[in-house]
Amino acid sequence: MMPGLYVHVPFCLKKCDYCAFFSQPLSEDKELIENEEADTDQEALLKVYLNGLEEEIKRRQKDAPLGVSSLFIGGGTPTALGIKDLKRLLEMLKQGFLFESGAEATVEGNPGTLTEEKLELLRSFGINRFSLGVQSLSNKLLKEIGRIHTAEQVRESIQLIRNAGFANLNLDLMFGLPCQSLAEWQETLEQALEFSPEHLSLYGLMVEEGTPLAGRLESEETGKILLPDDDLQAEMYRWAITRLEAAAYIHYETSNFACPGFECKHNLNYWNGEDYLGIGPGAVSCLQGLRWKNVEDIRAYEYRLAKGQEPGEEREREILSLKIRMTERVILGLRLTKGVDLLAFRQDFGMDVRDVYKEVLKKHQKTGTLYIKEDHLCLNQEYSFLANFVLQDFV
Repeated sequence: MMPGLYVHVPFCLKKCDYCAFFSQPLSEDKELIENEEADTDQEALLKVYLNGLEEEIKRRQKDAPLGVSSLFIGGGTPTALGIKDLKRLLEMLKQGFLFESGAEATVEGNPGTLTEEKLELLRSFGINRFSLGVQSLSNKLLKEIGRIHTAEQVRESIQLIRNAGFANLNLDLMFGLPCQSLAEWQETLEQALEFSPEHLSLYGLMVEEGTPLAGRLESEETGKILLPDDDLQAEMYRWAITRLEAAAYIHYETSNFACPGFECKHNLNYWNGEDYLGIGPGAVSCLQGLRWKNVEDIRAYEYRLAKGQEPGEEREREILSLKIRMTERVILGLRLTKGVDLLAFRQDFGMDVRDVYKEVLKKHQKTGTLYIKEDHLCLNQEYSFLANFVLQDFV
């Protein structure tokens, strides 16, 4: 079976206050970013990154001899790249991998980093799905979490995306933001629906250790930054589910909603426990029970590849035991509304979920948290906001 392909672009204009992903802020001076002749440290770093990516693509071709089933270019902010660097990246991918006919090909981007030229370039290379990092349509809340775009730029970006011919648009939104009220969350979602996106990803804010937001919360001024409590966040989440289902969106995964036929195929690949390749610094791959992660350092990444070494440390390589693979299949599968396919589980592992996790299932079936329907083990959606408390019992 063909693996999905993820490409990590570790650059953005500014790192958001809540972001814990590996990324390197570029200058916010767009003229500098777009200047192909600029002799700057950041231009040099971009070249190092692309050189490393070129080497890794050559190395990974053997891992996908039949091609890849989907493409997701994420980050960071891929559209923060200048047109020259973006074109080189796309050319390397086109030359390096075969793509399944009609494969879903997604690029992430943020408002304020899009131009007609970039979007036309993406379309010319077969990119057919765009994921826009909106997060909120309140300028006050955007500023609170360190986003540098405005609600007006969101609208302008969506117009550019549609004009470029993208008929598959995802909007990323966040709830549980500092000082966010239920009414503000409802207003953002209602405005998002006016754009008629084919897909919506709704994420509750996670305060990650080491981020600027976490630092602010730990400072003496903590009292000035109030996060919605668990009850309010749960209310935000439940309201969103009801509203989106009324708007004919399918709630197919804990955080994801789609118009029929527009479920994200690339992410379904992860949740169904299928193989995937990750290229670029910080990217993770999992093939035939072997998982590895590339170093989160652009120069070290390129250096290792140039020396003929693997782009990740040996300690970041893990042969997944049968127990780990079964547990991950259940945990990821329960994020899906349709649940864990019991027949596929038996076929892949030679055992029945009901035998392997007999006591866990007995506990949660008794409370109604888990149930079995049409050969699928499912999580009661009333408990989906608290899913982690259920899933930890499988570990």
